[in-house]
Amino acid sequence: MTEDTAGRGARTRGHRKRPPTRRRALAITAWTAAGVVVLGGAGLGYVYVKFNGNLKSVDIDAALGDDRPADVDNGSMDILVLGSDSRSGANGEYGADDGGSARSDTAMIVHLYEGHKKAAVISVPRDTLVTRPSCKTPEGTTDAGGERRMFNESFTVGGPACAVKTVETMSGIRMDHYLEVDFTGFKKIIDKLGGVEITTTKPIKDGASHLDLAAGPHKLNGEQALGLVRTRKSVGDGSDLGRIQLQQAFIKALMKQVKGIGVFDDPARTLDVADTATKAITTDSKLGSVKALAGFAAGLQGIDASDVQMVTLPVGYDEIDPNRVVPLESATRQIWTALSQDRPVPAEALKAGDKGQAEGIVN
Repeated sequence: MTEDTAGRGARTRGHRKRPPTRRRALAITAWTAAGVVVLGGAGLGYVYVKFNGNLKSVDIDAALGDDRPADVDNGSMDILVLGSDSRSGANGEYGADDGGSARSDTAMIVHLYEGHKKAAVISVPRDTLVTRPSCKTPEGTTDAGGERRMFNESFTVGGPACAVKTVETMSGIRMDHYLEVDFTGFKKIIDKLGGVEITTTKPIKDGASHLDLAAGPHKLNGEQALGLVRTRKSVGDGSDLGRIQLQQAFIKALMKQVKGIGVFDDPARTLDVADTATKAITTDSKLGSVKALAGFAAGLQGIDASDVQMVTLPVGYDEIDPNRVVPLESATRQIWTALSQDRPVPAEALKAGDKGQAEGIVN
């Protein structure tokens, strides 16, 4: 079974009008951080120029042209959020320098339901085998893609545009926006926020991610938070699926922290957080200004952690290569169909697929 059979049939056509106004869980931090950044900057016109200069953006629409699923007029919004883990520059401490070759081991599709009061976050395992579409490379050539390609290779091959094209091909859903954050930016954001409080129900000791936590409550700094979202072999069944479960728990904790720390009560701290976060993220060109990002974040203010449904794409271990996973056709189709119609993910789809056995280790 290949990915394109799972995604085929979910593609819908129509017109959607957007409502007015180096490890996978790094990605959703960009989404959360965007809210922190722009809410702090809202109304502070004199810092807009500075923050606009910090932001990096990519014109996804120009790169992909018209060969995309059409927008559907149902008031929802879909955002592809990636974590970039290039080992060059400041990220070199996490592994050998890769010559600047960007990789994304984090991918989450954030679906904001109509009214933007609830959201579903679909985590796509990095080792998922997909049928990758042809993509333009940074050198100007074309990579033909093909069957049984690892999902996270799309970003390496063709950057953000190829990652978006791959997600749209497998889901049949047009991505309205794109957000990306890297190792170093993730750590800095967490530190500027003053850390994130979590509770571990079991000790976590992972030499690869340099994390050593006893069971009990912790306030993680940026380095520890990065270690947690990179941890794999020391939790659950040691798989990437278990790591996703850790990351999803961390995201919930981070959202609660952003809501509860009162960062906006301190103007100096607010500006510091905003400066750090705008330097850390890359957006699509439609979000590539503080004004646009502010409007986007304003629509997220009503969403609490309890309003976010965390979903892992239903997958099973590949029969040919047990180190890879493949989407389960029926359950995957249920998810894409539900999101395209702005409906909740069916309970049947939530139960499907292999699990990482790390649920409940982090609260």
